Amino acid sequence: MALDISQAANAASSDTLVFAAKDAKDLKGCDVIVITAGLPRKHGMSRDDLLLTNAKIMKIVVKEIEEQAPNAIIVVVSNPLDVMVYTALKVSNFPKNQIVGMAGILDSARMSHFILEKLGYGAGQIDASVMGGHGDDMVPLPNFSTVAGVPLDAVLSKEDIKDIVEKTKNGGAQIVKYLETGSAYYAPAHSTSLMVEAILYDKKEVYPCAVLLEGEYGYENIVSGVPIMLGSSGVEKIIELKLTAEQKKLFKKSVSSVKELVDTLNKNNFFE
Repeated sequence: MALDISQAANAASSDTLVFAAKDAKDLKGCDVIVITAGLPRKHGMSRDDLLLTNAKIMKIVVKEIEEQAPNAIIVVVSNPLDVMVYTALKVSNFPKNQIVGMAGILDSARMSHFILEKLGYGAGQIDASVMGGHGDDMVPLPNFSTVAGVPLDAVLSKEDIKDIVEKTKNGGAQIVKYLETGSAYYAPAHSTSLMVEAILYDKKEVYPCAVLLEGEYGYENIVSGVPIMLGSSGVEKIIELKLTAEQKKLFKKSVSSVKELVDTLNKNNFFE
């Protein structure tokens, strides 16, 4: 894979050097590390099914990073996403700003796709917003979504928006079903690259990402997807939106789903 990417970089006249890391020592001095390690999700398999196996893998990987690159910003992509971010924080001594999960950018991109599919126009001008957990309990925010600056409810009916929300929630599962032996990779990869660029170039971009909440939105010691400012220090600010009563209800359900998985890890004495 590294050889293939390196050849592609040279075809594009890029000065980026690409090589394969053979062991943990090759992580030494890294500024940003993306973790995708874990059992892949297959058709018929929920993200919950991946929990214990991927938590064990996450623990090994994060411990190696902590030893070799303690100042690195870690972007977690492994599923179940929110719990893997929580696991990475709890099995290490990394501060919460250094570990962030990629989910909301991907979910927002999926929502933008379904908005475009429904409208038939506005390509490149759709700004969709999503928060909450990555998966069935994500919380799409149509009232914070626009098409060329125009509120979504001004161009689509309530029924259309409801349909878009349901399609967004099942966006990942739909691709898994089509592929049968794997899951999405183009959209997740691009979403991750946006986060990496924001960190490396200190862009101070606002993206929905999975982070540890410590009082924000009324929740403590749990990970969920919320809008954050992403820069060279990682998570530099958590932005609190004014949610409707219904959105608060959905967000509570989303957080509860993550807590259930964390409870499963605790029952298995994973953090001891």
